[in-house]
Amino acid sequence: MSTTMPKAADINRKWYILDAADKPLGRVAATAAHLLNGKHKVTYAPHADCGDHVIIINCDKAILTGNKLDNKFYRHHTGWIGGLKEVNYRTFMKSNADKAMMLAVKGMLPDTVIGRNSLTRLRVYKGSEHKHQSQKPEVYNG
Repeated sequence: MSTTMPKAADINRKWYILDAADKPLGRVAATAAHLLNGKHKVTYAPHADCGDHVIIINCDKAILTGNKLDNKFYRHHTGWIGGLKEVNYRTFMKSNADKAMMLAVKGMLPDTVIGRNSLTRLRVYKGSEHKHQSQKPEVYNG
């Protein structure tokens, strides 16, 4: 028996669409991270970037369970003294639902070169329209 190692030329990347309408934000982000890493493939290897392209649509219709809309905050620092900015997720999801989904997926990817390269294959849209019909993406129901 021998283990085959995937090479860059052997990797075949597919396109998948995830619909976030009426689904928890974290569940959709976890599925997207799984696809971006390539862990759903038989040829997965942790040292190789063998993931697929992912399109997430309807991010503005994703839900947060429990009291997260009021108790969870998006925080960032400007770099200046006293420059901590925070917005609760109720207003953050109304204005930047696509950024909230992008940050959720980014937090579920590894903090390595492979994780950063995987994030470049993620496309996030607020509505149901996207501009990747020519890639013939498949709807992922997994």
